[in-house]
Amino acid sequence: MLKKIISGGQTGVDQAALRVARELGFEIGGWCPPNRACENGTIPDDFPLIPTPYEHSPDAPHIPRSLRTEWNVRDSDATLVLLPHFLQHDTGTAWTITCAQHFAKPLLVIDPFLKDAPAKIYDWLASLSPRILNVAGPSERTCPGIGHATEDILRQVLSKHPHSPLP
Repeated sequence: MLKKIISGGQTGVDQAALRVARELGFEIGGWCPPNRACENGTIPDDFPLIPTPYEHSPDAPHIPRSLRTEWNVRDSDATLVLLPHFLQHDTGTAWTITCAQHFAKPLLVIDPFLKDAPAKIYDWLASLSPRILNVAGPSERTCPGIGHATEDILRQVLSKHPHSPLP
């Protein structure tokens, strides 16, 4: 049964996922960059994220914030990547996919703007029954409007998904 949603705290998909999960009564958390940095300054204090000791993973020293991405994938049971089809390339999101493959974690990469995306995500979650779900995708600066799209789709999916109540 799904209990917790984790994410890295960046604007866009990450923060939207944490907001909706908290609103619907899921536990939230995850790893974030040192100093809780995000593209618009600092990750809000009401997101209980743990800063990593370093910004870069030794396996991806050229990718900003790669260590928090790697650890969130590692510490989850599955990873959901919300990635619009029109986004040509997002280095951080590509690293998330690589990490899921490296750790042999279930992964769903889906365009949140597709009409059937909520049903596909719901069915995928139902088939896996993860306890901890990592949600990732582009930042708001990289993909304007992705935060609202993420909130809409996750509200549809998570409001129907059985979960453990907060203690």
